[in-house]
Amino acid sequence: MILPKLSPFVGVHCETTATGTLLKHIGVELSEPMLFGIGEGLNFIFWNMKTMDFPFIGGRIRPDQLTVNIANNLNLKLKIQETASKTKAWSSVRDIIDQGTPVGLKLDSFHLEYFSKPFHFAGHYVALYGYDESNAYLVDTKQQGTKVHTSLKSLELARSEKGPMASKNLFYTVTPGKKLPELTKIVRLAAKNNAREYLHPPITNVSYKGIKKLASQLEKWFYSSSDPKRDFVTTAMMMEKAGTGGAIFRNLYRDFLLESYELTNDPIFKRTHLQFKKIATHWTEIATLFDTLGKKVEVRLLGEIKDLLHLVSELEFSSMNELLKLKEK
Repeated sequence: MILPKLSPFVGVHCETTATGTLLKHIGVELSEPMLFGIGEGLNFIFWNMKTMDFPFIGGRIRPDQLTVNIANNLNLKLKIQETASKTKAWSSVRDIIDQGTPVGLKLDSFHLEYFSKPFHFAGHYVALYGYDESNAYLVDTKQQGTKVHTSLKSLELARSEKGPMASKNLFYTVTPGKKLPELTKIVRLAAKNNAREYLHPPITNVSYKGIKKLASQLEKWFYSSSDPKRDFVTTAMMMEKAGTGGAIFRNLYRDFLLESYELTNDPIFKRTHLQFKKIATHWTEIATLFDTLGKKVEVRLLGEIKDLLHLVSELEFSSMNELLKLKEK
């Protein structure tokens, strides 16, 4: 069973691509920056655990929450389910497909056969739109090929994988709710909510405090690493190219702010858009320096990276405070 009329959402970030495909199927079509912004997606995390090969740097809110926020802000019905049973995990999504509805899946990208350079990341999202006797048909990001397929066995392994960010065969559907609220109201509400969360991090390795934490831990990470090239080159790739839309999601948020200004004509959106243009450029510079640091092991770059991290922390703190001044009309 393959849904014949499914039109995939073409995106660069996995969760907005998967959820965007589900939304498009029910007639809700928004740009990827708008979905990311309505999902209150911007944040930062510096995550270092003994079980990890090296620290993880992320630029968005925690997995799953983005889709929850999108559904809440658009008054859509979101149904999320998990199960420890591999058999039930497959039969449940198969039945939904048979009823003519695409399904969002959370899984570990390592097992997906169309990944040319597989790596373990259990916070990856795809949209399932069909299956046959041997393969599952998925929508993934533009860089992975958009419409792709992988064997049913590999999908089972990907969905049931354990580790950081993993869920128990998580799957979700989105259906229409009440009438969609006005987009001009949604963008104000979402931007303020995102700013409020960003400005009040629960722990010091999150948001602007997390950026400063990374700066303070950078030298320790570098000198204690068993493989600086692996650590810093991979991190640079994750920040700039691996589904973030570039500049660790700041490009997407920059464009969301511009679209919001075009919708509302509110000068706060214009000012913060211009601020995020600078912020995004700085994050690309940081990613480039991470890559050079890993490849050439030039110790002098540590100070340059730390200075830029402190700068973007201050700029993001200032920009989010500006968004907090938005009036919900």
